[in-house]
Amino acid sequence: MTELLARLFPTPSWGRDPPISLPPVCLMDDLAPFGRCPTATHEVSNDTGRVAFCGPYVLSAITGYPISKVERAINAYRELPGDLKFAVKGTYADEVEAALAVYGYSMTLKESFMHLERKKRPSVWTWMQKPRNAWSHYILAIHKGKEGHWILIKGVKMCDTYTEGRWTFVCDGPHRGCKIMEVFEVKRSLEL
Repeated sequence: MTELLARLFPTPSWGRDPPISLPPVCLMDDLAPFGRCPTATHEVSNDTGRVAFCGPYVLSAITGYPISKVERAINAYRELPGDLKFAVKGTYADEVEAALAVYGYSMTLKESFMHLERKKRPSVWTWMQKPRNAWSHYILAIHKGKEGHWILIKGVKMCDTYTEGRWTFVCDGPHRGCKIMEVFEVKRSLEL
């Protein structure tokens, strides 16, 4: 390795070291403790053979694990058996947070609009115009008809059940005009 660096960056003829410091070489094995790249956008893998709902879809897109594993984590928090007989059809924020913690992520509430009446809450499109961390995942609890729905946003892309687990641009997505209930920020947990 030092021979390669010496050929790429030869010592100047005047005998001094180069004025820049070279970054350390990062190998893929360095990521082995994490198992997954924390800044990636993962496609959702629905390996259950049935329709999955928005909570497991969002969690699968963040963690990169298939929906069956995510549903097992949610069912474990609900103190249900770990088999796949119990499909997860609705999730609360504490269940999503607990499942993320299993896979090494933390979820914090950033904004809540529950104190406003529905028509006065911001839409997904107006929230996208605000400054935010482009490297963090944001889980948005939105109104979809008369029910709640989870969507995942990272940068300018979104993922949910309506996009069938694929990442699409928010401007092309189906939820631009939906009103937001709550916004959660998801980051890799620093605790081991």
